[in-house]
Amino acid sequence: MSPQTVEARIASFAQLDARTLHDLLRLRVDVFVVEQRCPYPELDGRDVEPGTRHVWLARPAPAGRRPGDDADKAVEGGEGDAGSGGDAGHVDAGGEAESYGGVVAYLRILADPDGLARIGRVVVAPGARGGGHAGRLMAEALAAVGDRPCVLEAQSHLVGFYARHGFAVSGPEYVEDGIPHTPMRRQPGPADAPEGAEN
Repeated sequence: MSPQTVEARIASFAQLDARTLHDLLRLRVDVFVVEQRCPYPELDGRDVEPGTRHVWLARPAPAGRRPGDDADKAVEGGEGDAGSGGDAGHVDAGGEAESYGGVVAYLRILADPDGLARIGRVVVAPGARGGGHAGRLMAEALAAVGDRPCVLEAQSHLVGFYARHGFAVSGPEYVEDGIPHTPMRRQPGPADAPEGAEN
């Protein structure tokens, strides 16, 4: 599935419906805790901060329906069971069972107290990897960040990917939860200014 066949979405915690929040968190836990075998507290309290933005790519919902509508109706009406809502059980074009309500990639942008934007929890669903989704997701995130300086803690094998998006190594490599990480920073420059902006 090409990055153009998915929709980009951005929301604060308060704007997320219960089904979407579930799908985003399930993807994060399945990859960061289970797949990468890192038993750590994935839910760190920063998802709910007013300045946090959740950015994700998802398959478009069928006409006239948002992801999670069926699940929400079942809960509101007091009918149905855990297997009756949303897109559960759907198989995508890649053959992977739909576990994430159409979500193919996700990241969050934190508003650090010093005015920096901090990108983290960058993840692509296993069945959607290799399709260019990470690049599209990063472009959407950087558009949302705008002219603020931005930092992230890259898994070291992905330093080259982030460098292609304007990030530079800003400190020494370190190991966290058994995985090498490298701090990186992106300072917007003239090339990042919106069209028509004066330099």
